[in-house]
Amino acid sequence: MGVDSFVNWLRDCATVLHENAAYLTELDSAIGDADHGANMDRGFQAIVALLDETSFETADDLFKKAGMTLVSKVGGASGPLYGTFFLRFGTALAGAEATPEAIGKALHAGVEGILARGKAEPGDKTMYDAWAPALEAYDGAVAGGADLGAALTAAAEAAAKGRDATIPLVARKGRASYLGERSAGHQDPGATSTTLIVESAARTLS
Repeated sequence: MGVDSFVNWLRDCATVLHENAAYLTELDSAIGDADHGANMDRGFQAIVALLDETSFETADDLFKKAGMTLVSKVGGASGPLYGTFFLRFGTALAGAEATPEAIGKALHAGVEGILARGKAEPGDKTMYDAWAPALEAYDGAVAGGADLGAALTAAAEAAAKGRDATIPLVARKGRASYLGERSAGHQDPGATSTTLIVESAARTLS
C-alpha cells in the first residue's frame, strides 16, 4: 500500500465530513459550541487543497503536512487533537511497510497523541470513547489473523458502538462538561467524527 492509498483516505474523509458537516454541527449545538461540523469541514477542505497542489513521496511527509494543516485551520479542540493524531500516525509509519501490524502501531501512536493533548479517559464522553473500542477491535482482529480490510472494518463497527454509547453519558471533559447532567442524552460530536474517519479508512485502505 503506497502513499496514494493514504491520499485517497484523506480525500474520502474530506468528502464524508463535508456531507455530514451540518449533522456534526447539530450534535455540537446541543452540548458544545455549534461549530464542530464547520470546523472539520474547513480543515479537511484545506487538506484537499494541499493534496491538489502538492505531491508526497512518503506517508510520513503526507500526514505531517495534513496534521499541521488541521492544527492551523481548525478551531476549537478538534483541530489540535486530530492534527496531532495524523502527525503521530505518519511519524509511526516512517520507513515502515504498511502491514496490518504497522498500521495498528500507527493508529495507537495517533490516539496516544490525542490522549497526551486531551487527557481523556473512557466514559468522559469524548472522541476517545470511539477510538478506544476501535483500537481494541482492530488489535483483536489482527491477532486473529485478519487482513487490513477486515481489521479496519472491525474497528469501524466498534467505533460506531462506542459513539452510540456516548449518548447516555454525562460529559467530564471539554465544553460539554459545563452542562453537567444536561449533557446526558446527546451523542458526542467528536466520537461521531472519529467514527466517520475510521469508517473512511475501512473503505479506502482495504
